[in-house]
Amino acid sequence: MRGIARRTWAAGLATMTLAAGLGACTVGESGDGKDDRATAKACSDGTYAWSGVRRTQKLTALADPITFERKTASYSARLKPVGDTVYRPSVTGAPRGVGAGDVIKALGTRLKAEEPLAGPSETERPEEDHYFEAATGDLKGSYYSWGWIDQVEADFTYTCGSGKPATGHVLTWEGTGTGFMSCTNPAEGTAAGTAARETCPGGSVAAKAAT
Repeated sequence: MRGIARRTWAAGLATMTLAAGLGACTVGESGDGKDDRATAKACSDGTYAWSGVRRTQKLTALADPITFERKTASYSARLKPVGDTVYRPSVTGAPRGVGAGDVIKALGTRLKAEEPLAGPSETERPEEDHYFEAATGDLKGSYYSWGWIDQVEADFTYTCGSGKPATGHVLTWEGTGTGFMSCTNPAEGTAAGTAARETCPGGSVAAKAAT
C-alpha cells in the first residue's frame, strides 16, 4: 500500500491492459527476429509527447460518523471500503521495445513525481480491516475519517526514428492516503469533501463546505 505514509495503498478501478504496441517504429520486419530485435532497441530510445494529463482523487474508504461527547485522548477509526473495485495500472498502446513499466516511469518523469507512480504489478484492493489511529489527546465533537487514491492518466505519442509514431493511454496513481479531521474545519480535497458530506452533521463547517 502506498500513500501519506508512503506505500499505504488503498482500493478500486481499472483493469490492466498491456498492449504489445501499435506497430510503431516497425522498419524492415523480416520474420527471422533479427530486424525485430534491432527495432526494439531503436524504439527504446524514442521520445514522448504527453497530452490530456488528468488528476483525479477518489474516495476509497470511509468510517462511520464519529462523535466524542467529552474530551478523548485517542481513537481508532475503522475504515470500510467504498465499493469492491480493485485498482490496477493500465497502459494501452505501449510501443514495440518499450514495456508498460517504462511508459509509466516516463509519465512520472514528465510529472516530476516525488515518488514512482504505481507500476504494472501493483494493485489497490478493498481492505475490511483497515484502521486510522488518532492520538492527539484532545478529541471532542464530530470527526470524520476516510481513505483516498490519487489517480493520474494521460495520452501519449511516442516517436522513434523515422517510424510512424505510436499513440497510447496511461492510467495509474501517484499515491493513496487516509485522513482524520474535525467537522469544524473545511474539508480539503475531493475525497475529504465527499467523506464530510456523508458523515459530518448537516450544519457543520465541513459538511457545508462540501456541498
